[in-house]
Amino acid sequence: MTTTDEHVELVAALVRLLETRVLDPLEILLASGELLTPIKDRLRIEAEVWAAQLLGRDQRQATLTAARLIAVLFPGDGPFDPPEQWWRTPLGRAVARGAGHPSATAVSYSTAGAMLGITRQGVHDLVKRGKLDKHPEGGVTTSSIHARLNRPKENAQ
Repeated sequence: MTTTDEHVELVAALVRLLETRVLDPLEILLASGELLTPIKDRLRIEAEVWAAQLLGRDQRQATLTAARLIAVLFPGDGPFDPPEQWWRTPLGRAVARGAGHPSATAVSYSTAGAMLGITRQGVHDLVKRGKLDKHPEGGVTTSSIHARLNRPKENAQ
C-alpha cells in the first residue's frame, strides 16, 4: 500500500523529468514556450495518472507504464541499466516495486540495497536469512527483490 506522500513525490519527480528531458529540448527547438503551455498542462495531468499506475496494485499496468516512461525519458540502444542512485529516486523506487528491474535477472548486493532502500550489509543479512535469493552467478535475483518489495507489510520481517 502506498501513501499519498509517495504519490505526490512521484508526480513531482515525473513532472521534473518530463520538463527536463522532453519539454525543455522542445522549447529550445521551437524558440517559444508559448506553444508548450497546453502540453505542459496535459503532462502534469498525465503524471498523476502514471504515478497512480506505477504505485497501483495492477503489476501488469505498472510494468507497461514503467516501460513507456523509461523508453521516453531514458532512451538508448541498449537495455536500461540505471546506476544505483537512480533506484533511490521516487521513479526508481516505484519501478522497483511495480515492475522490478527492467533488464536484469540479478543485480549486485549494492544495487539490491539501493532498490530496497537498505545498505549492502542489510542485503547480505537478508540473503543469509533466506529472505532474498542469491543468484547462482553472483548477486541477488531481481525477482526476490521485487517479491520483497511487494510483500504484505504485516509479514515484513
